[in-house]
Amino acid sequence: MSKGNINVSVENIFPLIKKFLYSDHEIFLRELISNGTDATTKLKHLISIGEAKTELGDAKIEISINEEAKTLTIKDQGLGMTMDEVEKYINQIAFSGAEEFLDKYKDDKNETGVIGHFGLGFYSAFMVADKVEIFTKSFKDAPAAHWTCDGSPEYTLVENDKADRGTEIVLHIAEDSTEFLEEGKIRELLTKYNRFNQVPIKFGTKKVNDPTHEPQTTKDAEGKETTEPHRQIEVDDIINNTDPAWTKKPADLEKEDYDNFYRELYPMQFEESLFHIHLNVDYPFNLTGILFFPKLSQNLDMQKDKIQLYQNQVFVTDNVEGIVPDFLQMLKGVIDSPDIPLNVSRSYLQADGAVKKISGYITKKVADKLSSLFKKDRADFEQKWNDIKVIIEYGMLSEDKFFDKAKKFALYPTVADSYFTFDELIEKTKDSQTDKEGNHVILYASNKDAQHSYIQEATAKGYEVLILDSPIISHLMQKLEGGDAKVKFTRVDADFIDNLIKKDDAVISKLSDEEKDKLKPIIEAAVPKQTYTVQLEAMDSNSSPFLITVPEFMRRMKEMQASGGGGMMGMGNFPDMYNLVVNTNNPLVSEILSADEDKQKHLISQAFDLAKLSQNLLHGEELTNFIKRSYELIK
Repeated sequence: MSKGNINVSVENIFPLIKKFLYSDHEIFLRELISNGTDATTKLKHLISIGEAKTELGDAKIEISINEEAKTLTIKDQGLGMTMDEVEKYINQIAFSGAEEFLDKYKDDKNETGVIGHFGLGFYSAFMVADKVEIFTKSFKDAPAAHWTCDGSPEYTLVENDKADRGTEIVLHIAEDSTEFLEEGKIRELLTKYNRFNQVPIKFGTKKVNDPTHEPQTTKDAEGKETTEPHRQIEVDDIINNTDPAWTKKPADLEKEDYDNFYRELYPMQFEESLFHIHLNVDYPFNLTGILFFPKLSQNLDMQKDKIQLYQNQVFVTDNVEGIVPDFLQMLKGVIDSPDIPLNVSRSYLQADGAVKKISGYITKKVADKLSSLFKKDRADFEQKWNDIKVIIEYGMLSEDKFFDKAKKFALYPTVADSYFTFDELIEKTKDSQTDKEGNHVILYASNKDAQHSYIQEATAKGYEVLILDSPIISHLMQKLEGGDAKVKFTRVDADFIDNLIKKDDAVISKLSDEEKDKLKPIIEAAVPKQTYTVQLEAMDSNSSPFLITVPEFMRRMKEMQASGGGGMMGMGNFPDMYNLVVNTNNPLVSEILSADEDKQKHLISQAFDLAKLSQNLLHGEELTNFIKRSYELIK
């Protein structure tokens, strides 16, 4: 027997570990299972290179609870430890056996699958236990060891009669942590952190149908059939999938395999993913994973934290900020890399140059996949566009390299259900939609129904009108315009159509300048001047007498500010301003000019309300009065 003091640099190391090292006490189970996994994968490696003369067998990690004794046990069948190794790896805090093993076998590093690096994981046990015991027997010809510590810097280490190879860690759970004696809580943690662990994890047993027993069917005297129940047997309850889809080569997987893995990751998700991207790189860093494009709404506030970060199949976090570009955090799936730099508790990322490289690789891989899908089956890509456009548009705004690639496959749908890339759109509209000053005007609507009359005016002239309705489209238009000073995006209701794309052939007004000077103050007196600017324009006589438009600059700046991070400061709180365009060639306008004062007010009110109605600006009492007035007209 030997006794001594654990070699620590501070007297109160255990309170420090308990309070500050790990952000969440539940991490202890992940750490202890990781140690058991390392012990098993190390032994497997040593056997493969002939340094361990033993058989791995059906090695697994076993978790068990003894509620009466208030203990939680984590048992592995790995390489175990000798007495000297316990002194070296357990009694010297932060001396990582995993780190030493990796250094010794660094040429085989990619194949060992060792998880630990810091040598502190074992001591996380003291966050939930007031006493910890280790029973361990090495694969080497050496006596077994029994180590005990009650959370003070003192320990005992004695020989033990443990006969089977491996390590058994017994946690005597503290009074303030008895939730970790509940089967439901432990199963929850195993599912969260270890459901894809490299080594099988047994947690109790379960009953299954006996595959060797075929239920017999018998008939009674009346010919009624009765089938006996399945015979059931008790088997180990293995809670993890040791061979998840992302660890395999894409060539070895079918679409069904990816669909099944998606359901395994998100059992409560009823919709299938649209498509997947399989990540597999071994230089200049190791990274594997599968990202899924889910169906997305138009809402930018959708939940993130759906991508799970693993390190050698051990869950680390679902906050992948930094390693996954912000615009791709709306995807789902898994990323696994032993090269991701983690903090000492392995709970989150550390700042590191490798993170930027990995992030850049993921961006490139996603862009290449989208480009491939677009080229392979454009019709299918167009069908999925509305479900993925928010991600792509967000990426175009936030990543210049992605923008350059995405310009070739990002789509711009029209009101006629045609889809153009940006280059196709420019080519299609350059002749018809270039105004007399050489500006190439791209018309768009944000709502096909609400802006229907304006769309009709534009399409009647042969113009293409896009449907651009994502919450960040104003920002993207700004960026696209920045690439070509002559390209201008203009919403179809920003002005009457002849003013949006001015040609040389100006329309002659039926009203003289004197009549227009007389008409304008009459109309101005009948509409709220703080909100509406009256604008007299010569338009087609068949066009509406009154038209309400929203100046493109002001509307876009307000939209950009509302969606965050853009526009001019204060524009979001600026009152709504509109132009009331009066068509001097419409017969109704001439009638207003020649009518008496009462009829003028009546006609202006009705025409003005109709114009507001077309822009969804007529509400409350004004709408009620308009309806009553309209009924009076048809009596």
